[in-house]
Amino acid sequence: MRILHTMLRVGNLEKSLEFYCQVLGMKLLRQKDYPNGKFTLAFVGYGDESDNTVIELTHNWDTDSYDIGNGYGHIALGVDDIYGTCEQIRSLGGKVTREPGPMKHGSTVIAFVEDPDGYKIELIQLGTQGSTSS
Repeated sequence: MRILHTMLRVGNLEKSLEFYCQVLGMKLLRQKDYPNGKFTLAFVGYGDESDNTVIELTHNWDTDSYDIGNGYGHIALGVDDIYGTCEQIRSLGGKVTREPGPMKHGSTVIAFVEDPDGYKIELIQLGTQGSTSS
């Protein structure tokens, strides 16, 4: 068994695709409209679905926004240069909500950004020690 994807409901598919593909550098792997159900599924990721976990963006045509709720945590991405990555994200119009630095009560260097719907994405400097899940 392995994790295939994480699904996020998004209010504006075009803005979300721009964020995940242009700002975070993922690729649109596949996209399909379901007219009878009035929704579109778009799968994005850093590699083919056969070998990588990806993100499924679900856009319900009649819904412009969602309440994220207090149970959702974040998606985590490993990066080689967290400071440079945050600068690049910012220069591309992305929102950095926590600047890079050591995590609270640890030494792992992390940062947080938000997608257009307010979902949090944690950036973790690769090569640092520890786990940040909470």
